[in-house]
Amino acid sequence: MKPQLSWWDRCVGLVDRLFASPRFQRWATGFPLTRPIARRRARGLFDLVAGFVYAQVLFAAVRLRLFDILYEGPQTLAELAPRLGLPEQGAARLLDAAVALRLVEHRRRGRYGLGQLGHAMVGNPGIVAMIEHHSLLYADLADPVALLRGARGPTALGGYWPYAAAGGPGTEGPAALTPAQVAGYTDLMSASQPFIAAEVLDAYDVGRHRCLLDVGGGDGRFLAEAAARAPALRVLLFDLPAVAARATARFEAGGLSARATAIGGDFRTDALPQGADLVSLVRILHDHDDATVRALLRAVRAALAPGGTLLIAEPLAATPGAEPVGDAYFGFYLMAMGRGRPRRAQELAGMLAEAGFDRIRTVRTRSPMLTGLLLATAPGSSHLL
Repeated sequence: MKPQLSWWDRCVGLVDRLFASPRFQRWATGFPLTRPIARRRARGLFDLVAGFVYAQVLFAAVRLRLFDILYEGPQTLAELAPRLGLPEQGAARLLDAAVALRLVEHRRRGRYGLGQLGHAMVGNPGIVAMIEHHSLLYADLADPVALLRGARGPTALGGYWPYAAAGGPGTEGPAALTPAQVAGYTDLMSASQPFIAAEVLDAYDVGRHRCLLDVGGGDGRFLAEAAARAPALRVLLFDLPAVAARATARFEAGGLSARATAIGGDFRTDALPQGADLVSLVRILHDHDDATVRALLRAVRAALAPGGTLLIAEPLAATPGAEPVGDAYFGFYLMAMGRGRPRRAQELAGMLAEAGFDRIRTVRTRSPMLTGLLLATAPGSSHLL
């Protein structure tokens, strides 16, 4: 049975058929006023088609340490090839591709140097770690239709993030994960944490609080950054026992033991520590399905001191200017991981209201593509957001 179409649907359908017409597309590429638009759209479509190849060029450059080598100074093809461990023909192919992608640029006297995008690859271990980690994602997306249909068995990302599968049929709960099982993903999150921590702490002054509880806080890198910004702030971390042990080691090495405590547990089954007037969930909610998120928000509400603040920091769906990051990248990444999904700020606000929070608002960060920020208050005595 055909759907009933409104007059507006029929009008839009006519436009769709016009734009999809090869005859119209040929005309648009030749007419002076529409030619720039047609070319931009053609380029955008081709970039989607070729995106995997572009990503593999970047992966090869990272794997061969091309950006670190060029950071030492411009070099010729003959100088670069042996340092990259490639024959000159292979090195030339990689360098030409990297120039086209603005990762590398031509310099005087036939040399190559860092390009506009290549500069960001130097001294940023978080970016490098994520690019290398993507080999698992590419393997899982080899047949995206099977993944969408739920026809795939265990995925590479599901194995990399073991808590995603822990607690399922025939498995122990996440709290039973060993230090070896949590090491890989904890290191990855820690490597990328400085970017996120800077965004969050620049946007919100944690120094106005007396005690910050970071739920799912990994090895404590975010809390260490927060403690450095607010010398009087006491910090608590709650994560799986094997992860919390790594945080304890970080706190001890950083001289924070007097005001930093890591507590082991599973927030899906264990009560959260009480008494903090600020709770942070940094890149936690989008890793979990709706039922878990709702339960966690209720648990945070119960643990917060009256008038306390909840801070949520994670990439948000439908972020203006960064729409592909949420629904496209994280949508498919989390599907391969086995659970969770990106959510819009409005959707999280609704969940917060259901959990009993009020004064819910978003806060602008410098780089919304990296993280969005929501604040909410636990009802009680007044507390300034």
